[in-house]
Amino acid sequence: MAATVPALIAFNEPPSSTLYNQAAAAVLWGLFVAWSTAGAAAQPGPRFGAPRALWPLALPLLLLAGAALASSVWGQLPITLGRLSALSLLGALVMVAAGWAAVARGQGRVLPAVFAAWLLVGVLSTAIGVVQVFAPELADGNVIARTGLLGRAVGNLRQPNHLSSLLLWSAIAVVPLLEARRLPRVAAALLMAFMVFGITLSGSRTGLVGMAVLTLWGLLDGRLQRPARGVLLAVPLMFAASWAVMTYWAGQTAKTFGAALHMAAGGDISSSRFGIWRDTLSLIRMHPGSGVGWGEFNFAWSLTPFPQRPVAFFDHTHNLPLQLAVELGLPLAALVLALLAWALWQAGRRSLQVPGAEGAGVRAAFMMVLMMALHSQLEYPLWYLYFLLPTAWAWGACLGAGQPEAAARTASPAARRPALLLPAAGLLTMVLGLAAMQDYRRVVVIYAPPADASPLSQRIRLGQDAWLFGHQADYAAATTTDQPGLLMPAVQRAAHNLLDTRLMIAWARAYAQQGDLERARHLAERLREFRNPNSDEFFAECQNPKREPLPFQCTPSRLPLDWRDFRTP
Repeated sequence: MAATVPALIAFNEPPSSTLYNQAAAAVLWGLFVAWSTAGAAAQPGPRFGAPRALWPLALPLLLLAGAALASSVWGQLPITLGRLSALSLLGALVMVAAGWAAVARGQGRVLPAVFAAWLLVGVLSTAIGVVQVFAPELADGNVIARTGLLGRAVGNLRQPNHLSSLLLWSAIAVVPLLEARRLPRVAAALLMAFMVFGITLSGSRTGLVGMAVLTLWGLLDGRLQRPARGVLLAVPLMFAASWAVMTYWAGQTAKTFGAALHMAAGGDISSSRFGIWRDTLSLIRMHPGSGVGWGEFNFAWSLTPFPQRPVAFFDHTHNLPLQLAVELGLPLAALVLALLAWALWQAGRRSLQVPGAEGAGVRAAFMMVLMMALHSQLEYPLWYLYFLLPTAWAWGACLGAGQPEAAARTASPAARRPALLLPAAGLLTMVLGLAAMQDYRRVVVIYAPPADASPLSQRIRLGQDAWLFGHQADYAAATTTDQPGLLMPAVQRAAHNLLDTRLMIAWARAYAQQGDLERARHLAERLREFRNPNSDEFFAECQNPKREPLPFQCTPSRLPLDWRDFRTP
């Protein structure tokens, strides 16, 4: 359930298309932790918090959670966003501890169950992708998500890169199940081919890189038996066959093979990543010591003059090291990245110490972590709970490998009481996931009101009291009024989530209504840099040169402002 349900939920309600998937991940992975550690809690085991192997990973998670809260308490980030980040990172810490316990306490039986679950979700997600490409009219949006990319599969997570990463995990899961003889050779080969076909349908360049990594695994891991290595080494042939089949199908049916169209498209091969990385490096040079603050990249980037900026509204740098460097500053980012690199090295080293089929399982868990680390150099998958939590669990499992059972157990009855903390933490994660889902309902009624809904202003006021999602209600308040200047606190809070065209226009008008024309003009100039068609009407008034006086958005600013001049005093 923890692996499959979050990835298969198609139903969503605005303003977020993935909230229910992420809340389901928190609920079900929390339940999994409580279930998988409850039996071990009654047995002698390692003292909670004692294992040194966890600290290289636990410490950066704690530092990042503290940075998220500090950005709200001492910075400008709305407390709702700080809570969301901190709770997500603490949830990941629970998963790390649970994964470690599953292996260090000799519960090796958990790993095959986990891999079987990932295999199941891969089969189902590929089937969904097949429908989206070959019979898109059957996608109703509630059971099977509609794809907005012609001829490309997006799965029920609605992003081709997310689908490809999910299927790469499923492909990895084939190997330990084959090694343990839980899958026949022919079935393993067919399942691997099916996963590769799904990745091909997604058209994800990240998926192509991932398939190359699978092949390298087959080349370099001499501990794998010949059938498992053969399946991995056959991945390029499977991809070539999938591409040939889809090309033939498109030619015979005059339908669109979206992946080929995407790969052949001209323009920026990086999909604007090179541009956002260039701007991020500029921000790092401006603020090398303390950064712009956790969660504040979009705010700082959108309000800093970048005439050649990418036209999309980016809320992330699409590169984990750059994200940490620009938000935390170089010293803290270097510490966090060094600890994560050490934890990754330790996970790889320990996974090599386990022999036999169980060792193949632990190495497969390490490959799952490594695949997500590679994906994080081009995207930000770990900002989604359905990737963050299982990655943390797999990472913890690798750190728990290679420890003699005698060292992992203690005869002291006092060690049993701390062991109860893990099941309790799992249950708390589950409860918080349910609470988040209920809290989200307070803003859903703003964007998707029922037939008997109360007035919009009342729904917004109630939504602003939401514990985790009040910033979404602030956005609605800012963008649905003709007098944003009267709602400046809500406008400013919403600006720290994601600045888009509607919000930048509302914020500029709010400053103009308050008589602060310099800040209003600065916002208008930054909006021009995005060259977004939705702002054409806002700037259309500037086409009449005879109009006197010209609106604020038609005249240049006179003061050199930057993003720090827009923080709440």
